[in-house]
Amino acid sequence: MTATTQKVALITGSTSGIGLAIAEAFAEASYRVVINGLGEADQIETVRAKLANDHKVDVLYHPANMMAPAEIEDMITKTRAHFGRLDVVVNNAGIQFVAPIEDFPAEKWDQIIGINLSSAFHTIRHAIPGMASQKWGRIINIASAHGLVASPFKSAYVAAKHGVVGLTKAVALEHAKDGVTCNAICPGYVLTGLVKAQIPDQAKSRGISEEEVIQNVLLAAQPTKQFVTVEQVASFALYLASDSAAQINGSILTMDGGWTAQ
Repeated sequence: MTATTQKVALITGSTSGIGLAIAEAFAEASYRVVINGLGEADQIETVRAKLANDHKVDVLYHPANMMAPAEIEDMITKTRAHFGRLDVVVNNAGIQFVAPIEDFPAEKWDQIIGINLSSAFHTIRHAIPGMASQKWGRIINIASAHGLVASPFKSAYVAAKHGVVGLTKAVALEHAKDGVTCNAICPGYVLTGLVKAQIPDQAKSRGISEEEVIQNVLLAAQPTKQFVTVEQVASFALYLASDSAAQINGSILTMDGGWTAQ
């Protein structure tokens, strides 16, 4: 791709974990990239500069708070102002909290629904008019196996990811004739900081050890008995952004070691 035709990919929640791996994959494939997420300013700049230097592409950071619709709109606006286009959006931002429904804090429900579901709505809403006008675009939502099945103590997360699945299908139908596709990747357990952080909470909620949580709770549902890697999710996202995936639309694509096949 030349400098004028080089596609642009925006990945939310991409300063670490799955999102950073996706940003890395797109930068390696010569996309210009917008990263977004939390962290110390100097650490984020190190991540941004490394992506840019390693892959010789322009990388922009935007600090939009995924709970703030106006900041999400500003992120899309500034992306278009900086690059002149936006071709791929990967809605990856997400948080987790684990507790029985009767003890689940209302503010945690609001945060999880806001960041895991509503942020995807706002990002798509502002990104898709430009994609439709250029007759090419890719919306890739990082959902979860929990968008298809449930687990105890995760009421907000399960509800949000089920919502992402429904949002994906609706958007896919609305813009199918515009060269814009919308799909969702539903990974099983990926060993990220998000998953690691919930292990102590799961152990406390269930009254078992952390090792038992890993073996008997997290990986119990995955027949392969292996975590999905961030690189595998990133490769899948990159494929969905390709022209080869043009007829994959409105699809809810599992990547869970066989979990939801049971």
